[in-house]
This record gives sequence, structure tokens and C-alpha cells, in this order.
Amino acid sequence: MSTLALAWRSLGNRRGTALLTIAAIAVSVALLLGVQKMRTAARESFANTVSGVDLIVGARSGQLNLLLYSVFRVGDATANVSWASYQKIAHHPDVEWTIPISLGDSHRGFRVLGTNNDYYAHYRHAGGRALSFAAGRGFEDLYDVVLGADVARELGYQLGSRVIVAHGLGDVSFTLHKDQPFRVVGILAPTGTPVDRTVHVPLEAITAIHLDWQGGTRAIGAARSDGDVRNRDLTPDAITAFMVGMRSKVMTFTMQRAINEYRGEPLLAILPGVALTQLWSLVGIADTALMVIAAFVVFAGLLGMLTAILTSLNERRREMAILRSVGARPRHVFTLLIAEAGILAASGVLAGIALCYGLLIAAAPLLERRYGLVLPLTGLAPGDVALLAAIVFAGLAMGSIPAWRAYRNTLSDGLTLRI
Repeated sequence: MSTLALAWRSLGNRRGTALLTIAAIAVSVALLLGVQKMRTAARESFANTVSGVDLIVGARSGQLNLLLYSVFRVGDATANVSWASYQKIAHHPDVEWTIPISLGDSHRGFRVLGTNNDYYAHYRHAGGRALSFAAGRGFEDLYDVVLGADVARELGYQLGSRVIVAHGLGDVSFTLHKDQPFRVVGILAPTGTPVDRTVHVPLEAITAIHLDWQGGTRAIGAARSDGDVRNRDLTPDAITAFMVGMRSKVMTFTMQRAINEYRGEPLLAILPGVALTQLWSLVGIADTALMVIAAFVVFAGLLGMLTAILTSLNERRREMAILRSVGARPRHVFTLLIAEAGILAASGVLAGIALCYGLLIAAAPLLERRYGLVLPLTGLAPGDVALLAAIVFAGLAMGSIPAWRAYRNTLSDGLTLRI
């Protein structure tokens, strides 16, 4: 009988302990693979927060600062971009489309973004996915508002709900534009990006709600009728930033250099992909920490296997003595225990792979619907295969410890009664 077949039979005689050991390794491997898949999906989702945009333009500041406030709605711009400069760049022959962005107000802790319907036509995320409406439509009236998925869910808004924008930022504000309420006309589908936590209003509405405002406060006694507001020229004097799509990708760097050297006012044009990569390098430490924790869980599972084999050695002294008495050499006993450890580790890894993919298949629709996180159900990457092979080899290495102890035992050790 081969050593491998003998190892299978030996484990079959102790199937309860063997199954528990395999289960422990399987759970730890499933956790490790799950974390790895989530890391990959999160990194790709992060990199695809904005997609299909060639340049982001704002007032001259830092590259990350411009990315944070224009894409992630974090922080504030150091200055605005004049409408004249925006129009000049937007009408450049090499520019195909632009998306103006105006920030500054909020609603119950969510940022308000002023833009136009080009936002829904050209903004992309997750590798080229367009924004889609879970309900409703885009802007048609001055006081229309389109909500991100998280805003609508957390605040309980539906189509037709009234939204009152607050001046400035913060969860609580005492300066409200309550005389100019907005009406919800659209709710966007989840994207897993900051779009989900954004309140979108027409660009002209930002100007409309700030008529007669100076220095962050409204002039005393200033009040305008709705008709008076609508009859005004609501073209903004300035915007916070804008996104640019080029007719030819070849001209992207030329346009970036031209904007950065623009003489009309100090502007900065950044490549979103480069800035996102730079930002991920700063926040990716949490990603690494998760992987380290998962690795320790796998190590704990392998320690459990080692403990189980070592504990069973004393119970199997007579079994080892019988094997020795029928002609098995010490190296055969050594190989038997190594084979048992290898079978346990390999079975745990295979079961862990099956468990991980089963959980991913079950959870993928929920994660995409609720958080916009797309989990690609692809096969194991070369890195994953190498990682799993390392786990099996680690199991074999740990199995060598009880195997060496059994190797050193003499035939008389197994026949001696211990009290």
C-alpha cells in the first residue's frame, strides 16, 4: 500500500478531528482569498471613481487637493475658475466636451454640486460605465434636483420630495435657502463612488439661490419673486472646476501644458488616473493591513492543524509501533505524517476556494446593488495560485515537526506503557 493511501486511511480513522482541521483551514483560506478579491475590487473601483475624463481643471493648487474636492467632494478649492476662462477652454477645437462643477453648499451633511446635463451624458465610472437613473430623469427646470443613491436612501427621499439647500458646509446649518426649495426629479443608481453621496442641482440654480448674497450672508430685506429670479441672467461668474474630454487622446498632454501655462489666470490641469494612483499610494496602508490580518488567520489555521497532529501522536504511539514491527522504517513513518499534513492542508485550501467563490457568488449582487462594488468572478490569478501553494507548503513544513518526533521514537517507545 502506498504512503498516500495509508495516510488517507489513517485520516479516515480520525475523520472527526480531520474534518474540523480542514474546516479551520478552509475558513481561513476563504477569508484570505476574499480579502484579496475585495482588495482588487476596491483598488479597481477606486481607480475607476472617474473614468473617461482626460483632464480635470481648477484653480492652481496641489494635484491631490484638486482631485479631492472635484471628484471626492473633500475639502475646498483655493480659488474659483472664471466663467470666461472656462468658456475659452471649452470652445477650444481639440476639446470635445466639458462638465462644469460648482461646489460650496450642502444639504444635511451631503455636498451640493452644481452642473448641467452633460454630467449625466459624459461622466463615467468603473471602467467606462455611464451614470444611470434608478428613478426619474435629469434637469429640466431651474429648481430640479437629482440625488445620489446614498442620499436618497439615508434621508428617505423619493421623486417629488422637497429639498432645502443650506449655505456652506456641515451637518447642521442655520443659513438655509428655504425660500427656494428644490424638487427631486431623479435618483441615480448606485455607483460605489462619491456620486452616491452628492446632491446635484443645475448650475444656474447655484447662481439663483445666491442672488443678493454678499460675504456669505444674505442682504437684509432682500427678497425676489420666482418670476424675477427666472428672468435674470443666471450665467455664473465663476465655477469651482471642470472636467474635459478631448477629441483625440494624443492632444491631452498638449492641452494640459497649455492650461497650466494659461496667462488669463493661474489654472491647474491634472490627469485623473495619475492623481488617483498617487492618492491610492497614500491610503493603501489599510488595504495592506487587511491582508496581513488575513495572513495571520491562515497561520492560526495551520497552527491548529499542527496542534491536532501533535496531540494525536501520543494516542498513535501503538499504531506507529505496529507499523515499525511489520517492517516500516523510521523514514516511512516520517513520510506518512508529512503526507497527512499535506492532505489536510491541500483539502483545506480546496475547500476554502469553494467556500470563497460560493460566498462571492451569493454576495456579488448585493454589493453591486447596495455599494456599487463590482466583484469580478474571475479565476485565480497567478499571485493567488502562488499564495495558495505557499499555504500548502507551509502545511507540509509544519507537518515535519510531528513527523520528526515520530521519526525519533524507537520501537520500544510505542510498546511501553505510559501512566
